Amino acid sequence: MTQPTILITGGTGKFGRRFVDHFCRKGWRVLFTSTSLERANTLIQEMGEQASVHGFEYDLMQPRNSERLVEELRDQALNVNHLVNNARSLSFLAMNEFGVAARKDFMAEYLMDVIAPYELSTALWRSQPTALRTITNISSQYGVVAATPALYDDHARQSPIQYGVAKAALNHLTKELAVRLADDDVRVNAIAYGGVDGRTDEAFKARYSKLAPAGKMLAEEELPGPLEFLVSEQSSAMTGQIIQADGGWTIW
Repeated sequence: MTQPTILITGGTGKFGRRFVDHFCRKGWRVLFTSTSLERANTLIQEMGEQASVHGFEYDLMQPRNSERLVEELRDQALNVNHLVNNARSLSFLAMNEFGVAARKDFMAEYLMDVIAPYELSTALWRSQPTALRTITNISSQYGVVAATPALYDDHARQSPIQYGVAKAALNHLTKELAVRLADDDVRVNAIAYGGVDGRTDEAFKARYSKLAPAGKMLAEEELPGPLEFLVSEQSSAMTGQIIQADGGWTIW
């Protein structure tokens, strides 16, 4: 059986590390991007000598870097079966004292969450239409519903509007690409994750738990499951869908 190959952007981030580790353990060939060669090499070492894992240093915010990455993959004869658009940055989420986002941050967040995934997805599809089988975009519950003021001490400044708006656009991009790539049997879906434990204090976690039917934030161990489903043949009937892996956050 041919070893599946998955490309995960933002492989050294909170979500990305979990995805890389999961598919390495499954015995897949795992390719990932990072803006830091040092972090990429550290992650490769952590995966161990038995893992088939390769890191690529690319900042997908920069013009033509998606095309350059695809060209490098082609030059190395690396055929990608599954693409995961996961790269992101916290640096574009600033809000001023009035709870208003600066134009540069709004545009940068949109570039990261929508344009970069679009460019990489279409470049890879054009280069490898027969190898590519699925594209999964990593979205958020805040691309489905607006942020809940009761969750925050200072909702206007702590909940960046540009994040949710960009994720909502990513969800629609998912549907558009699902239609446009369907003739080549490429399935395109997204996962709208809920809040993940690990970056917040106990007071925030307590408030979150009261607002989610599951009564808790997601654990990092729960992140790979929805992605595992979407890249498997068990989800062969699904394309253009937004799976809401949020502990029920969006149902009430």
